[in-house]
Amino acid sequence: MTLATVLLLGAFHGLNPAMGWLFAVARGLQERSIDRLLQSIPMIALGHLASVALVALVVAATGSLVTGTVLSVTCGVVLVGFGLWRLLSSRHFRWVGMRLSLWQLAGWSFLMSSAHGAGLMLLPVFTGLSAEGHAGHAVSGGLGVAAYHTLAMFLVAGGIAVIVYKVAGLAVLRRAWFNVDRMWAVALLGAGVITLVQV
Repeated sequence: MTLATVLLLGAFHGLNPAMGWLFAVARGLQERSIDRLLQSIPMIALGHLASVALVALVVAATGSLVTGTVLSVTCGVVLVGFGLWRLLSSRHFRWVGMRLSLWQLAGWSFLMSSAHGAGLMLLPVFTGLSAEGHAGHAVSGGLGVAAYHTLAMFLVAGGIAVIVYKVAGLAVLRRAWFNVDRMWAVALLGAGVITLVQV
């Protein structure tokens, strides 16, 4: 995967209301304050970054112990399995209400990103970095990928949140809603299949 792909996947996460922009808008509307919305987006991005970086670190740590082929197959199977689980599951991850501190919001974002498999989509990238050489390269490269990915997510989510808050309001969501979770599950499944085919 190229840097452009990593950025596009970050933008895709930014589009997904389950990754936090809808929560930020709700907080802003609840307090009648765009400042509350603007404070929320960086903390949501921080939680997302922690979730993706954790996956990068796990892959870097196991990459030195496992051959690239075995790691690729394992990652592909995990992606397919997680994609199928998200596609077939009717349950939605729930944790807290709307009243929480900014650090609690970052924790919510970490859990939500992890539950939705945010870092799993980048497994082919992390696996490739791990297979290229020593663990130090895999760690620094993986954290760099996580940072670029999260920056794209942050910019897109922040832009959407401000537009919805200022211009569209929540009424547009009732008219133009589609199930991003299902689309995300199909994308995970597709990434897993592609990973397995390329082994």
